[in-house]
Amino acid sequence: MPIFFNKESNEFHLQSKNTSYIFTILKNNQLGHLYYGKKLRHRESFSHLYTSEAKSNVACVFEGDLTFSLDTSKQEFPAYGTTDFREPAFQILQENGSRITNFVYKGHHIFKGKPKLEGLPATYVERAHEAATVEISLVDELLDAEIILQYTIYEQLNVITRTAKFMNRGNEPLNLTRAMSACVDFVDSDFEMVHLSGSWARERHVKTRLLETGIQSISSTRGASGQQNPFIALKRPGTNEHQGEVYGFSLVYSGNFLAQVEVDQYDVARLTMGINPFDFNWLLENGQTFQTPEVVMVYSEKGLNDMSQTYHTLYRTRLARGKWRDRERPVLINNWEGTYFDFNEEKILEMASASKELGAELFVLDDGWFGRRDDDTTSLGDWFVDERKLPNGITGLVEKIKELGLEFGLWFEPEMVSKVSELYKNHPDWIIHVPNRMSSHGRNQYVLDFSRNDVVDYIHGLMAKILRDAPISYVKWDMNRYMTEIGSAKLSVDRQREVAHRYILGVYDLYERLTTEFPEILFESCASGGCRFDPGMLYYAPQAWTSDDTDAIERLKIQYGTTFVYPLSSIGAHVSAIPNHQVGRITSIDTRANVAYFGAFGYELDVTKMTEQEKESVLKQIAFYKENRKLLQKGTFFRLQSPFENEGNVTSWMVVSEDQKEAIAGRYQVLGKPNAGYKRLLLKGLNEEHKYEIEGMACSFYGDELMNAGIQLDQAVSGSLQWGDFTSQIFKLKSLS
Repeated sequence: MPIFFNKESNEFHLQSKNTSYIFTILKNNQLGHLYYGKKLRHRESFSHLYTSEAKSNVACVFEGDLTFSLDTSKQEFPAYGTTDFREPAFQILQENGSRITNFVYKGHHIFKGKPKLEGLPATYVERAHEAATVEISLVDELLDAEIILQYTIYEQLNVITRTAKFMNRGNEPLNLTRAMSACVDFVDSDFEMVHLSGSWARERHVKTRLLETGIQSISSTRGASGQQNPFIALKRPGTNEHQGEVYGFSLVYSGNFLAQVEVDQYDVARLTMGINPFDFNWLLENGQTFQTPEVVMVYSEKGLNDMSQTYHTLYRTRLARGKWRDRERPVLINNWEGTYFDFNEEKILEMASASKELGAELFVLDDGWFGRRDDDTTSLGDWFVDERKLPNGITGLVEKIKELGLEFGLWFEPEMVSKVSELYKNHPDWIIHVPNRMSSHGRNQYVLDFSRNDVVDYIHGLMAKILRDAPISYVKWDMNRYMTEIGSAKLSVDRQREVAHRYILGVYDLYERLTTEFPEILFESCASGGCRFDPGMLYYAPQAWTSDDTDAIERLKIQYGTTFVYPLSSIGAHVSAIPNHQVGRITSIDTRANVAYFGAFGYELDVTKMTEQEKESVLKQIAFYKENRKLLQKGTFFRLQSPFENEGNVTSWMVVSEDQKEAIAGRYQVLGKPNAGYKRLLLKGLNEEHKYEIEGMACSFYGDELMNAGIQLDQAVSGSLQWGDFTSQIFKLKSLS
């Protein structure tokens, strides 16, 4: 059992393959933090790690005792107002106006395995011995309330997960005004904070900043996780991709979040993560509970890439679920950038037939098939077929596409409604809105109130009917606008600040129902591209549309940043037409494919308009991907050269099979450079003793050569390596050993 409890010293030690996390029960019976980092051998007491000396001019807990102050103590789940002046992990407003609480240790339970979170996505285990969990009960007797802190440690991964559950057993209603999922008080603040930032069409760019005194944070108040991905890492200065110490924190949640680091007057860093307390309140009446989302903490002493590999393994195999978790993903062709709204059955069948000839396995019909959807001003919510475009309905279309030998996929945007629709005409109160206030729109659409069960039930009925009536293999689930004027016509006045969280619970509920009823369907999440690309979505949809920006060069930064947390199998990556529809850039079809290979591969264009030369290229690309997709989707991923460093002109990455017998590396150059000298590509993750052949090169190389001396690029590439903009190379390695 990887969790120890030292009974005499009241200490908990969570110990995995390479990580230790240690905390204790303080003299006021609250929980104090002792250590988080590289694995320590277990011993009878870690009390020497606790610093109890109170500084001068601090408030102390016990009258007459000047040695114990929470202001200078490192804690596990701190409150505010009882000598700790930093921002707390939780806060409860009581009927008398007080926000002061005293939750103290009552008991604990250690067991094998990991329990499921009710109504929320979370990581899981398939066998109890994979992980161990400790649940710690904290009780405030005056309030007759309890907090259950849950810690799970995966024995073979450097992963600890944390959540908190609040329970009100008293007669007095309580208002949770802040309910974070986890808090970690570090011993110092000598860190750089790494996060993934951006906007539509440039999501998950890597940002790094030095911690300073005060508060630094990332957050979302959009009703979705948004462009500020719910992830941060704290790394020691000097830590890079492949060496140094780093702590990662990822929130399994798709709504408003806060990830914050506060550096106090003693240069101690406190990290908190969870639901954003801004505009949040949760009323807990007698007998009610509130469960926070899960934080996944990863420690690495081997740099950022090792941290990412841990997240990849965990999220690919113990967060994603269902029959598609381990299946190789089909090569798809989506009609969106090829036709937008302007199509009919004849055009779709023409595109599908051409797609089959090129080797595609799945054809996806995007927006425009329902209601009277000729543009983005109408019909969202009316999930019935537009027979002007598809006279034989979805069922008839699917039958014809399956006769071609293709699977069929369909686009939905279930969470939205157009005002010009039957749904809005019949139920105008079903949108998120505030009475007597203007309702803003985005993309001519409004957000359905998924905090209401009747709304979720109605949308479920429409979607389930379509999925039952036709053999659909894939669903693209889009979400194209954020919440404004947040309010619900159904919730009471004292629960209006619960709307945003209840909405996300409704989204999860609909996903759970549909994925359970239709387990053979591959779901892909989307939110104007990658604006809700988070672990919560991966629990239901094992892949996500990474960005609406399909330009290969822009995708280098987007996909590079995405791999900080998310596995290649989750990264939807397509080859699109040129000039690119987002930035107007013209890149070769080879470079577009060479970028898209490192993800869930597909095409987003009108294949009937391609030249014969382009079709020949696509035939080869699809064949290459099919031959190597198991390696690309399940191999170990290494980032080699960053587009965010050294002018960003070169990006490279690679993936290596588990047995180290195969590897594929990609190198990408943005702009040609005159007389730039000789370049080498240093590889990672190979077996030093194995001899490898590289496709297209006459010579063979040992693994230690390739990782330390590298590939001499002027020998690997015909012609001048520096010639041309937007160029790329793929290196396929096979072991001869």
